[in-house]
Amino acid sequence: MTGQLIVGLDVSSRARAEEIVSLLGDSVDFYKIGYQCFYGADGYALGRDLLKAGKKVFFDLKLLDIDNTVEKGVAAIAETGATMLTVHAYPKTMQAAAKAAKGSDLCVLGVTVLTSMDDADVKDAGYARDAAGLVALRAQQARDAGIGGVVTSPHEAEMVRTILGHKMFIVTPGIRPAGTALGDQKRVMAPGEALALGATHLVVGRPIITAPDPKAAALGILNEMNSGTRLA
Repeated sequence: MTGQLIVGLDVSSRARAEEIVSLLGDSVDFYKIGYQCFYGADGYALGRDLLKAGKKVFFDLKLLDIDNTVEKGVAAIAETGATMLTVHAYPKTMQAAAKAAKGSDLCVLGVTVLTSMDDADVKDAGYARDAAGLVALRAQQARDAGIGGVVTSPHEAEMVRTILGHKMFIVTPGIRPAGTALGDQKRVMAPGEALALGATHLVVGRPIITAPDPKAAALGILNEMNSGTRLA
């Protein structure tokens, strides 16, 4: 289960990111570097150093631009040896990303609908679908584009698995172990339950990195992943 847990280094200091990695030790071998860390903590260099240390790195950059720009950006990330990279799940974006990642070990993930968004938010964004309907559409487009998987709420994981089949990854943020605060997340689930519904990897940030004992928190989540504990 260790490799299925991705810890989000959502911090703005390289020193704090390295402290978290040190505290977690061998309990975690996969880290997500998103906007805050990438721009505020020299996350690109940090990611390369983590890769050199034998860790896996997920650059959560949610790329979206013209095809040529996306293709060159994905190619640059692929050269680092990173394990995963996110792009927005628009068909042309995913197609360009798939082309750039071909022949490398980089798994491109299409971000379907953010876990901070519910049906009302999707409607406000101008879509004539509910969140689940939009996720289904994006999952179909990701499959057709030939990328490695998608990022989606655990609430859509079971549906998405039926669309993607069994070869593509389903990475789920919005994971909250029993007894933790939801924060700004709206579509959340406990670790074991998300895996049971088809998720392959779970992204957990604040419940680990803000815990008094990050390693104990990570080990607790790994235990929930094994036991299938549900949110109360």
